[in-house]
Amino acid sequence: MNKQKEKILIVDDEPSIRRILETRLSIMGYKVYSVADGEEALIAFKREQPNLVILDLMMPKLDGYGVCQELRKDSDIPIIMLTALGDVSDRITGLELGADDYVIKPFSPKELEARIRSILRRFKKINGNNNLPNSGVINIGALKVDVNKHQVYKNNNRIRLTGMEFSLLELLMSKAGQPFSRATILQEVWGYTAERQVDTRVVDVHISRLRAKLEEDPSNPDLILTARGTGYLFQRINEDLHNFTT
Repeated sequence: MNKQKEKILIVDDEPSIRRILETRLSIMGYKVYSVADGEEALIAFKREQPNLVILDLMMPKLDGYGVCQELRKDSDIPIIMLTALGDVSDRITGLELGADDYVIKPFSPKELEARIRSILRRFKKINGNNNLPNSGVINIGALKVDVNKHQVYKNNNRIRLTGMEFSLLELLMSKAGQPFSRATILQEVWGYTAERQVDTRVVDVHISRLRAKLEEDPSNPDLILTARGTGYLFQRINEDLHNFTT
């Protein structure tokens, strides 16, 4: 029986970029769809139900920010932004709206392909565990984290996390009380090494997104703490993480 191909939606108004990515990703074994503007992207997303979206920021009709915002209302499918914008704040805005990662134009197709593989691998691992029994539950105050089902509840309400957000939370909780550097987090969660200091900003934004969703007061966090001069850590949990409640 043939393994079902993973589907990728490319959203970019530059025909040359669409052609290159369509060709290379098809050769890699993905089923590829491409559209040229944001409005088409939303239609194609509903129709094709892709496993990952490659999203250009600057497009006609509806830009990448708007597309990302719309997709995140109902979906946690991985999104990788493509941006030619030199301003770091523009990239940060895309991440704050829910993108999982970004690649700067002009980019190396091999770099983008590596990012795609890494994110899809993590997303597949998370969604592959949804049918496991309800065990491995960690309770921290109002927060409940089901490690096996990759679900998080706050005051018994389900909190929607993207795959990368949950992977980040899982990493920090795996060694609660121990700080992780931004570079280590980037390597462990995103699967690549920071070449420039700005590369680790993707970590900072995801930490902010997690705090906004999980903390009672995100501006004064007591779960996900900043380790000055190092990176981040999850507060020390009284019980050993291996002694889960069931």
